[in-house]
Amino acid sequence: MPLPVAAPADPSTPPRLARRAVLGGGLALLALALLPPGAAQAGPVEVLRVAAHRASDGVYVDLETRFDLPASVEEALLKGVALHFTAEAALRRPRWYWRDADVARAVRTWRLNYQPLTQNYRVSFGGLSQTYTSLREALHAVQYCGQWRIAEPLPSDDDARYYVEVSYRLDTSQLPRPLQIGLGSQPEWNLVAERTILVGNGHGR
Repeated sequence: MPLPVAAPADPSTPPRLARRAVLGGGLALLALALLPPGAAQAGPVEVLRVAAHRASDGVYVDLETRFDLPASVEEALLKGVALHFTAEAALRRPRWYWRDADVARAVRTWRLNYQPLTQNYRVSFGGLSQTYTSLREALHAVQYCGQWRIAEPLPSDDDARYYVEVSYRLDTSQLPRPLQIGLGSQPEWNLVAERTILVGNGHGR
């Protein structure tokens, strides 16, 4: 959900109207910051917390979601289908004269699978994995992403109002090909949430 950007001022536009256009873009940015927690939700994923801040060693995002697996999704998991959950964060810098600048982008993916022999759930992230005895515990592991470093440090003298576009979803593109056919008509597989948040000034690290 890109932020609204004021269009470049036409040379014939009176200075007062040009200032209004820039002010309008700033007000739209402020309105996004004041959205209630559930305002931008795009699917049956509840966002409990999302925040972004800049520190001396980078830009960080905290994201916590909550959802239950729909019956058909849980059934596929229990039949041996691995589920992948992906979080994406795009750091952007507003520009009134052109499209907003893409500064950095980061992606995290968790893999959840069921082990029928032990009746346990395994969550893999990067080169690490953890086993859980219940689905609720396993889901909690893929629903939380704390102190996620998404970008290099921003210049200390840069006072621009950076923002981050954050998305979280059940990544159906990583399902076995036969399962992907017809998923567009099954809304229960559309587990997704999206947010746009301003980057705050955090404490140095």
